[in-house]
Amino acid sequence: MGDVLFYHLTRSGLPAALGMLLEKSLARGWRVAVRGTDRARLDQLDQALWLGPEERFLPHGLAGGVHDARQPVLLTDAVEAPNAPDCLMAVDGAAVAPEEVARFARICILFDGADGAQLAHARGQWKALSDAGADAQYWSEESGRWEMKARAGG
Repeated sequence: MGDVLFYHLTRSGLPAALGMLLEKSLARGWRVAVRGTDRARLDQLDQALWLGPEERFLPHGLAGGVHDARQPVLLTDAVEAPNAPDCLMAVDGAAVAPEEVARFARICILFDGADGAQLAHARGQWKALSDAGADAQYWSEESGRWEMKARAGG
């Protein structure tokens, strides 16, 4: 089973945290699928990523284009991503099934700590994925920097 990292967003917004994680993933040579639940929200993230600093350009695309399979980062609301990702980043409560964990080098689940529904959903995902044998890590930015606070499974 692969690693599943849970990112509890309490200080930075989703676009900033996602940008940081995408940079790290691309630096590893990974292709990434960002799985969301709402097409309009994915469009907002797409726009936010394009408007980032020029020196931190993140090549990406929004699913539905003719070059989806060539995108290093593909934002999608589908379970299957045509860009053959090494890493899956689930946002806004997107589902991640236990059987998916073995397919990826890493799965990142980002959730808004101020959203009770996302928090409850992430807790359920933590239990389901760690019970299935995934190495689950809980990361918090509460102190002002990212720190691993808990680990289960594996």
